[in-house]
Amino acid sequence: MATSALRNRWVQLTLGIITMIMIANLQYGWTLFVQPLQDAHDWTKGQIQYGFFLFVLFQVWLVPVNGWLVDRFGPRPFVAAAGLLVGASWEIFAHANTLPELYFGSILAGIGAGCVYGTAVGAAVKWFPDKRGLAVGMTAAGFGAGAALTVLPISQIIQTAGYASAFAVFGYIQGGVILIAALFLRFPNDGDLPVALRANGSELRQSARDTTPLAMLRTPQFYLLYAMFVMIATGLLFMTAQVAPLAKDYGVAKIPLDIMGLVVATLPFALLVDNVLNGGSRVLFGWISDRIGREITMAVAFLLEACGLVGLLYAAHNPWLFVACAGATFVASGEIYSLFPATCTDLYGRRFASTNCGLLYTAKGTAALIVPIANQIHDATGSWSNIILTLVVFNVITAFLAIFVLKPMREQKIARERGDSMPSATAVRAVV
Repeated sequence: MATSALRNRWVQLTLGIITMIMIANLQYGWTLFVQPLQDAHDWTKGQIQYGFFLFVLFQVWLVPVNGWLVDRFGPRPFVAAAGLLVGASWEIFAHANTLPELYFGSILAGIGAGCVYGTAVGAAVKWFPDKRGLAVGMTAAGFGAGAALTVLPISQIIQTAGYASAFAVFGYIQGGVILIAALFLRFPNDGDLPVALRANGSELRQSARDTTPLAMLRTPQFYLLYAMFVMIATGLLFMTAQVAPLAKDYGVAKIPLDIMGLVVATLPFALLVDNVLNGGSRVLFGWISDRIGREITMAVAFLLEACGLVGLLYAAHNPWLFVACAGATFVASGEIYSLFPATCTDLYGRRFASTNCGLLYTAKGTAALIVPIANQIHDATGSWSNIILTLVVFNVITAFLAIFVLKPMREQKIARERGDSMPSATAVRAVV
């Protein structure tokens, strides 16, 4: 690949998306392996899902460290190392006969995924200050929808050759592609961007300052974003890990659906739809937020998710309605991974964007600490109702905060930096 091509921001965005697709199965394909692992070993679902918890924990909490390193040294060495870790983790899963082995593989997978995620999102917000919502949305869509490409093949391999073969085959594919893509990644210099985009805030309604991570941690906007992120991510992680158990408990998992002559079971089809909507929503809502504003877009999405969750309470015993309601929760919650990094960079600038967005991304790790509590509540009560109702409340509260708290705080911060006494009506509409 020619050097000039590597300086093209759309080429760099494509490379970032490819690496994100290659780590998607580490999270969104995990639910396919839970039952086969339980059938093959004397492990409970809770013990197996603890591996998922470790994956999320190590993926998320190391992203700020990775972001700081890539901001200083560039993306190539860290993404290359991630490729090796991703491949090794699934090979370990294929041969794990004890829980410590399973958990060790989960830790390696989490570290590798965190390196890829933090780097790809950091690159997107740096390369595209003018289309930040769209670029981050496309990047995050690789992670959200990437598993949709492989849900059916993985399911087929598990059924015909066993879960170990599925882990091994896709481990080599995912790790190898990440390693190759890493060789061509780079961050932009000012000369790589159009003149109008080089200075934050000169032509765009964004912060005119590059805020260091420590300075960002002293601002109230960061903690508001963090709390909102935690509430929505809790629901998304819960649904990601529990779609298969929910379908089984509602009695719809194996009901055949006729899709234009193609007959598939409800659960694999629901997972396919969920992953497509989860990824597509990140692009759609990111693009919309570039035009109507981040906060308005957030509020619409979170209220839509609340409706989908309510539907799961009352309509999930119908296989088609289960697919529709579960899909609504994914289409509405997945957009946090495009809107929140874009909002963070709008507020705090692009120089330290990988680190700043990484610190905000740890909210996903905080949410992961809540998900096992939900599992314990279900084990104790045998019901999903109280858990789902709590998630509905989270979404309604967060939609309110987006419009009535976050939006005014962000407008006032940018106005102060620009020396405006109050943001004008035109400027307020332009805040994205």
